[in-house]
Amino acid sequence: MVDEPAKRFEMTRGRRVLNAALSGFVKYGMCPPDTYLLTTRGRRTGFLRTVPINLVDNDDGRFLVAPYGEVDWVHNIRRDGFATLRQGGWIELVSVRELEAEEAGPVLRDYVDHPRALVMAPYFDAPPDAPGEAFAAEADRHPVFEIVRSTTVRI
Repeated sequence: MVDEPAKRFEMTRGRRVLNAALSGFVKYGMCPPDTYLLTTRGRRTGFLRTVPINLVDNDDGRFLVAPYGEVDWVHNIRRDGFATLRQGGWIELVSVRELEAEEAGPVLRDYVDHPRALVMAPYFDAPPDAPGEAFAAEADRHPVFEIVRSTTVRI
């Protein structure tokens, strides 16, 4: 059984408004460089679902991190293995693979060791200066996906 994160994510009306506003900025390219719109196909309905997301881009590759745990986009991307990322006038079709805990630990550390950590910190048990084992333990609660292949298109 998977342990619950330090704080449980709830989609509130305020979060929906914030996501909609942020999505508008990302759609028109007025956002931080690591912020994208992730679109997945709903696993039950087949409808497209879009959420703003931050990528981890380091020497080891590019990664999608689920800071709020196993939310809907995680289940959707596990089912399909692909999604699209949008930023400004560019759309990127990506194929992903989920990382094992040992591989995900360093990526989670990079994710938490970022200015966004102020917002995401309550959802992680391990602080940014924690040892690698602490982040590997977090991987069960915060899935990490490596982008293994991508194709970019200008729209």
